[in-house]
Amino acid sequence: MDIALGLPVSDPRGLPDWARRAEASGFSALGLLDRLTFDNPEPLTALAVLAGVTERIRLQTEVLLGPLRSTALLAKQAATLDRMTDGRFSLGIGVGGRADDHAAAGTPLSRRGSLLDRQLAELRQIWDGQSYSADAAADRGGVIGPRPITPGGPPILIGGFAPAALARVARYGDGFLCAAPLQWAGPLVTTVREQWDAAGRAGRPRLVCQVNVAIGPASTVDAARTSIADYYAFTGRPGWGAPLTESSQITDAVTAYREFGADELVLYCYGADADQIELLSELVH
Repeated sequence: MDIALGLPVSDPRGLPDWARRAEASGFSALGLLDRLTFDNPEPLTALAVLAGVTERIRLQTEVLLGPLRSTALLAKQAATLDRMTDGRFSLGIGVGGRADDHAAAGTPLSRRGSLLDRQLAELRQIWDGQSYSADAAADRGGVIGPRPITPGGPPILIGGFAPAALARVARYGDGFLCAAPLQWAGPLVTTVREQWDAAGRAGRPRLVCQVNVAIGPASTVDAARTSIADYYAFTGRPGWGAPLTESSQITDAVTAYREFGADELVLYCYGADADQIELLSELVH
């Protein structure tokens, strides 16, 4: 099982240091979340910067809110990252559940699922080199380059919890990004794998799981708890997403996710103290 690192969003200027240290510490990938009406860096822009300061570590959005973006521009951005990183970019994508994000972008919340379905199909067409027009009836458009270096385009990891989201993995994706706690994840993963087999897909979908962590001095842990509480305040659930903070909790989680069959576990850090990187690496590698 690969161990990746989820990046904090409170200090974008510090992320290049996080990226260099995470690569040197043996983490498999850097994950970055996406919101619009929140004080976080835009993930494709930020990951492009981090690609320039790293050489081997993979970069992935977790998850990009696809319906908020123009399909043509997103296809071009993702293909550019794929080419410039020599295939190190994975597109984690989902619909997003916050009404304020969709209101700011001008996308109808009630249609976000159908918008993403169309977008995922069209991303593959664009990356395949087919001519594209956002208005199919207009017959005006063209081929959108660059072509991805990865055959078929960057790997697509689809995140979500609802049945419609799970069904997208078999139809459009290469893997499932499961942000549910482990005690809830089993039925979701079973559904994804059953639908994958029913669709006649070869092999099995890549399974990427996530867990929030904070380790180090009390100030680091407190800062992480505050950031997580702020991020999840919209749920109305105090303590939602609370991080694992003890060494034994983190190592036990890694063991549990490995036994669960995850291909990759992303340790998400909401506290901006980059010294967590080496502490986590000593625990999990």
